[in-house]
Amino acid sequence: MAKIGKDKFIFGTVKVGERGQIVIPKEAREMFKINPGDTLIVMGDLNKGIAIAKVEGLKGFAMKILAAPEEAPLEPFELPKEKKEKDDKKRSKS
Repeated sequence: MAKIGKDKFIFGTVKVGERGQIVIPKEAREMFKINPGDTLIVMGDLNKGIAIAKVEGLKGFAMKILAAPEEAPLEPFELPKEKKEKDDKKRSKS
């Protein structure tokens, strides 16, 4: 593990298995108290990448969002064309 700034770390690299699975490094699991059976949320930003967080840690944040006054509706999300085509091919095979 390498500390790269205040409260920022690099835990190393992981390989994605055949089924799309990864192993979260032990140091990261210990630091963020991730245990077997915990539910995690996987979020993505096309410019910044993927983030993983414990769902329980986001409960307060979600409550703030739900309690916030309504603003302009969000635009529907669309996958990038390449990802959509790949997903469509997978669905047609099954």
